[in-house]
Amino acid sequence: MSSPFDVVVIGSGTGGYVAAIRAAQLGLRTAVVERAPVVGGTCLNWGCIPTKALLHTADVLRDIEGAAALGIDTGPPRIDLARVVARSRAVAQQLNRGVTGLLKKNKVHVFKGAARFTEPGRLDVAGAALGADAIVIATGARAKSLPGIEPDGRLIWTAREAMVPDALPRRLLVIGAGAIGIEFASFYRTLGSEVTVVEVLPEILPTEDAEIAAAARRAFEKSGITMHTSTSVTSLRASGNALTAVLKTANGTIEGTFDRAILAVGVTGNVEQLGLEHTRVAVDRGFIRADANSETAEPGIYAVGDVAGPPCLAHKASHEAVACIERIAGLDAHPLDRNRIPGCTYSHPQIASIGMTERAAAASGRQVRIGRFPLIGNGKAIAIGDPNGMIKTLFDAQSGELLGAHMVGPGVTELIHGFAIAMGTETTEAELIGTVFPHPTISEAMHESVLAAYGRALHI
Repeated sequence: MSSPFDVVVIGSGTGGYVAAIRAAQLGLRTAVVERAPVVGGTCLNWGCIPTKALLHTADVLRDIEGAAALGIDTGPPRIDLARVVARSRAVAQQLNRGVTGLLKKNKVHVFKGAARFTEPGRLDVAGAALGADAIVIATGARAKSLPGIEPDGRLIWTAREAMVPDALPRRLLVIGAGAIGIEFASFYRTLGSEVTVVEVLPEILPTEDAEIAAAARRAFEKSGITMHTSTSVTSLRASGNALTAVLKTANGTIEGTFDRAILAVGVTGNVEQLGLEHTRVAVDRGFIRADANSETAEPGIYAVGDVAGPPCLAHKASHEAVACIERIAGLDAHPLDRNRIPGCTYSHPQIASIGMTERAAAASGRQVRIGRFPLIGNGKAIAIGDPNGMIKTLFDAQSGELLGAHMVGPGVTELIHGFAIAMGTETTEAELIGTVFPHPTISEAMHESVLAAYGRALHI
């Protein structure tokens, strides 16, 4: 059966719509299949974008509450939660319209409905046959549940319900201390909720450098968030409009009552009902198995983004999508280097990182030089009244290669790209030391951290 398309992309989230646009740019006849009512996927509609709108509200509220220290007298701020949520949804809708326009501009044909493989290279979409020599699966991922703890949308929320509350919970339990759980904990605490975070692992933000995670934890606890690590939720019972949680800690059992709970224990790929059994595509622990070139075990079928496994980050998905399409088009595209994918948590304080943690560097057997610079030594951080945080850098002691960078503090999610560029261009400590950083900026702390790794820090 001939097909009018060279590439069909299943899913229009960040990986999917970027893959489709890049394919169209390269002259490939391209179609996207989307089962949701709107394009854009989770990140745009129910993830990255609307949560950042909510977190910006929290940042502004925090600034207003601290205005007196800056010589500005204001009355007590009043939170209109309905307007907070409405603005977040409006931001997502604006970007949704933007993606819709981009697909139309690039002449990408959008099919509405669920796609299912009937054989390799062939799909059924709402009863219609669709095929192509190259099919890219970009169906994303969804929140995991815990055995015996299922979200009900009323008392036990996923991130989706947590983004559209109709009332502010007085007592909130957050299960999971990864980036999603920490962002919601920070948002709700700033708005006034009593927040308790439970993490089964020994550290919060378990993918981050342990020293940075510990510094972030101290800041969160100072803000009033209660943290329980090495702790599991053994039961979560609903009674009326409240929840009773039994927490198993290293020191015994704790029982607490909460108004709402957010389940943030990771994600699993959207691999069901795709008809993968009609192909050789393999699924491993909830994600499609794909190699560094996004190729699955079935020739002509590719997987990008969250459905292809962690790290489940939008920028990873889009980068992977572009490289995948360029290889399909016959271009020389380099495989994604997972060690050079920055990670960001948009809480207060912010956390950002790239590359090896100190623990991973030590395990690699390398000799490592480590630089640390506290923001209390940074003039800009003091000037804006937010000097809590630090920058940490790791270098190979022999070659000067930048192995990793880890940051906690104001605006660090907007700074981590500097270290990403440095790693991508194989910059050594010599070039970083010789780089002129503008004054006064938080970025100067990045320079000082590099200097500190070589015993040359100027301001500590």
